[in-house]
Amino acid sequence: MVTAMQQVLDNLGELPTATGAKDIDLIFLRGIMESPIVRSLAKAHERLEDVKLEAVQDNNVELVTGILGDINALSISDDSAAELSRILKEPHFQSLLEAHDMVASKCYEAVPPAELSNEALVNSALMQADAVRMIGIRKKAGEPLGVTFRVEKDDLVIARILHGGMIDRQGLLHVGDIIKEVNGRDVGNNPTELQEMLKGCSGGITLKILPSYRDAPAPPQVYVQPHFDYDPANDHLIPCREAGISFKRGDLLQIVNREDPNWWQACHVVGGATGLIPSQFLEERGR
Repeated sequence: MVTAMQQVLDNLGELPTATGAKDIDLIFLRGIMESPIVRSLAKAHERLEDVKLEAVQDNNVELVTGILGDINALSISDDSAAELSRILKEPHFQSLLEAHDMVASKCYEAVPPAELSNEALVNSALMQADAVRMIGIRKKAGEPLGVTFRVEKDDLVIARILHGGMIDRQGLLHVGDIIKEVNGRDVGNNPTELQEMLKGCSGGITLKILPSYRDAPAPPQVYVQPHFDYDPANDHLIPCREAGISFKRGDLLQIVNREDPNWWQACHVVGGATGLIPSQFLEERGR
């Protein structure tokens, strides 16, 4: 803008003959354009136009996940912490953070190339329509997430979330959610490979998912006392041996989830982590 004003000033001498302008008008115009105030405004205008807005950070999803982990225990006894946790878990707030991080990191969806098949284009359109979400979690290397997967229509779907596990405590993933990517890498359709991939990850992990939006009702309290010993390390049928828990005849177990007809989630009443045990139906069937 300053350059444009200078060009006008340099050509004011030619204006009377070209436009028929009066000398008094040109003197008035020159006085305005040479005014220090006007020149300062022009410089300020140029400066503002040159400023590029940059995001303070592009990992807010991961940051909020860490906050949720920190206030999880506090929210049980503190109403303010519970309200903050509820707000941070709101789908609209999560979507806002995801949109901000994607724009801040310039992580835009690429336009599908023309040679893609019709089926691939349809799947891409369906994925966008189903509102892909980016979920950020934090874990230590080797730390179990407390989640198992199954293959459904060539996608990896969350089959179960172990009660009391890290994923269950954070409340960001749900049974039925489809996992598409881990840290930008496609997960394929092998549950074992996905478990190994997640097991080796540490620090911040970003999951690209298609949410199921299914709310499971609160399970009733059920207790059982088995009449046999069980060790998941010796069970070739269990979906994930690391997710199983062992017990002895006469132990008192609390059943926290019975959605799977073959594998229940349970924990010892005396304490301990939640894990998978064979259901009554599976044992009575004789395997």
